[in-house]
Amino acid sequence: MDNFPETVEDFLDGQILLINKPLGWTSFDVVKKIKNLIRTKYSLKKIKVGHAGTLDPLATGLLIVCTGKFTKLISKIQGQEKNYTGTITLGGTTPSYDLETEFENTFDVSEITEEILHQTAKQFVGEQDQMPPIFSAKKVDGEKAYVVARKGGEINLKTNRVTIKEFELTKIDLPNVEFKASVTKGTYIRSLAYDFGKALNNGAHLSVLRRTVIGDFKIEDAKSIDGFLKKLVTK
Repeated sequence: MDNFPETVEDFLDGQILLINKPLGWTSFDVVKKIKNLIRTKYSLKKIKVGHAGTLDPLATGLLIVCTGKFTKLISKIQGQEKNYTGTITLGGTTPSYDLETEFENTFDVSEITEEILHQTAKQFVGEQDQMPPIFSAKKVDGEKAYVVARKGGEINLKTNRVTIKEFELTKIDLPNVEFKASVTKGTYIRSLAYDFGKALNNGAHLSVLRRTVIGDFKIEDAKSIDGFLKKLVTK
């Protein structure tokens, strides 16, 4: 984003904006904010703006926002490999596999050793069938799964065929385990956290998540919402 768009035509012709999504914002919140800022700046009635890959509200990091004609590139960008860092917390599960919902089960972690953790992590590298969380945007009879889940409805999701290219534990301070991961399209890191706990005969949830890379795009090149606004108003 060093070559910041100079004119309204730049945004309409198409831009790929790298945004550092803040904690608590939905991906749609970011798109709506960016869209409103551009419309206000240039007195536009409408402009196409969309994101290339959802980040959960409790996740931070790289969100790619496309404008104008570049919204046609969204599906291509979404298909690229993604890198994450984060923290898995052992000893407790939640229905959403993260901290968005209350704990449903707790477990003792005193018997888990670093050796067991590293050996278990190795099992997750490679191609596999992964079950998405019921609190996800997956469609169930035309309705998003998380909407059905919040209503207490029955949810039957199908597994995704995904590849986890890297899953490395970078720091262990039980019950917290920090990690870095590289995954293909359709992989849920929340499901990885849940499945990791299950493989340990324990329970786990995702407590921290940050996306750092999508294809060739990196978080180091991203701007905050405020940073984008400051650049926009000075043009």
